[in-house]
Amino acid sequence: MKNKYLILLGAFAVMSASCTRLYSPAMYHQDIAYMPKPTSFDKQTVATYASAGLNAYTNSSLNDVVVSGQANLSQGFVFNNFNFAYGGFAEFGDFQNGSSDKSQASYFEDKYFGAVGGRASINAFVHKDRTDFRFIGVEAAYSHEFGDYAPYRQMLQKLGGYYVDPRVDLFTLGLTTEVIFHGRDDASIQHGIRGFLGTTFGHNDLDDTYYRDEDATTRMFRHIFPKASYFVNYKDYFGTIEVGSAFMLRLGYKF
Repeated sequence: MKNKYLILLGAFAVMSASCTRLYSPAMYHQDIAYMPKPTSFDKQTVATYASAGLNAYTNSSLNDVVVSGQANLSQGFVFNNFNFAYGGFAEFGDFQNGSSDKSQASYFEDKYFGAVGGRASINAFVHKDRTDFRFIGVEAAYSHEFGDYAPYRQMLQKLGGYYVDPRVDLFTLGLTTEVIFHGRDDASIQHGIRGFLGTTFGHNDLDDTYYRDEDATTRMFRHIFPKASYFVNYKDYFGTIEVGSAFMLRLGYKF
């Protein structure tokens, strides 16, 4: 009987935790994306990259689903032992409520959002055989959110009693490392693997509410997030697959 009571109590605790809802910006930890750049073995030292893709992820409390499409335009440069790229992007998506309890005052089925922003990336590299080792780099992204979901979060914050991050402007900065190499007989066939580790700057109101009991070390590590990317290039076409707190797939063309 005692074991049954403990099992029921544990199940209730899990269900209660899953009902807790956090309302974060749609672009939170989603603004960083792989930025292609020319390599030391490319014929061109400057290239423009256009791409489009899909992104899917869950929100901070893992009970809502966000699906979006993204368009990107950037320009990349290669110099002696370092690369640089900058560009802009636009994203449009749907924030889908995972709750089935329509009696909640905060219930909604789904809300549209959009975002525009810019990115920049720089890295140092060394070349050996068929490979560029981009051993250290810095990437930054700024995004501004608009649509239905942003004013909804701001309304909840004014009402009080909800766990909300109302920000619409986000700035993310982090470090990268990457290995990119070409095929044995064709330098236009390229593969790259990149790792990113960074954080989004600015005050998060959830630190004062939902996470208020965390110590400084726990809070610091919670704000840091990783992302891994795979890049493939064939002649003037390229694609990326990225995983972290989300899954992103993009296809593009360089010219």
